[in-house]
Amino acid sequence: MICQDHATAEWAARPVPIGPAQWASVVIQPLVAGPHNMPVITNPAEARKDLALATLSAITHAADPDVGATLKALSTALRDSPQTTTALIAKLTAQGLGKRPAAQQWRNLVAVDLSFYKSPLSEEIRDEGRAEGRTAGRAEGRAEDILLVLELRQIGLSDEARARITECADPEILRQWLARAVLASSAEEIFAEV
Repeated sequence: MICQDHATAEWAARPVPIGPAQWASVVIQPLVAGPHNMPVITNPAEARKDLALATLSAITHAADPDVGATLKALSTALRDSPQTTTALIAKLTAQGLGKRPAAQQWRNLVAVDLSFYKSPLSEEIRDEGRAEGRTAGRAEGRAEDILLVLELRQIGLSDEARARITECADPEILRQWLARAVLASSAEEIFAEV
């Protein structure tokens, strides 16, 4: 069992007797891993020696402000591992981190440090990055087109209007502004609500 807080870990680690109370035939001593008894592994060479322990270290210390060093050590260690091992540990780490902020750090490291690595998780991360890049590229291109149309039509722009156009990241809004720029008699008409 993995616990994030010490009180829960103490409770979960209590012995569990099996059988009648006066004659317990078996006593189970649960093994509970948590920040209180799990080493912080920030050295890639140490992580490489025991990838399972390094994975547990990353998961159990996910709430630590310095978890980035632990995640970086693990991702660096995985570079030299067989792809089947890398796939398993990358996925296990992502699942163990859940929705904590450290999960996004892990996704970024998998995308960069393990860029050679092919898995559903790494491909999803790369696809997200490509989609964001395409959207940003479309927005930038449309903003340039609007400025060109206004320049060719000799319509003056204030610094605020120019900034509004170049800082807009929504390709659909920029598309509407471009269509209006073709017919507008002033820059203000471009931004007018329809």
